[in-house]
Amino acid sequence: MRIIRLKEVIDSTGLARSTIYKYISEGTFPKPVSLGDRCVGWVDSEVHDWILARIEERDHTEGTAVRATCHLSMAS
Repeated sequence: MRIIRLKEVIDSTGLARSTIYKYISEGTFPKPVSLGDRCVGWVDSEVHDWILARIEERDHTEGTAVRATCHLSMAS
C-alpha cells in the first residue's frame, strides 16, 4: 500500500485542489488519511480505483450512445 500526497493526486486525476476537496465533501472522491497535525495523503489504490470508475462510466455512456445511434440509424 502506498500513500500519495495532494500534488500526486492532482497530477494523477487532472483535477484542481478545490475540485478534489469539493468531491470529497460530496462523498464522490476518496477521503484523505491523516498523516500528522497538518499533513494528509491518499491511498494510491483508492485514487486509482476512482480513476478507473470514471473510465468505466465514460465507456458505458459511450456504449449506450453508440447503441442508441445505431438503433436510430436502423429505424430510418
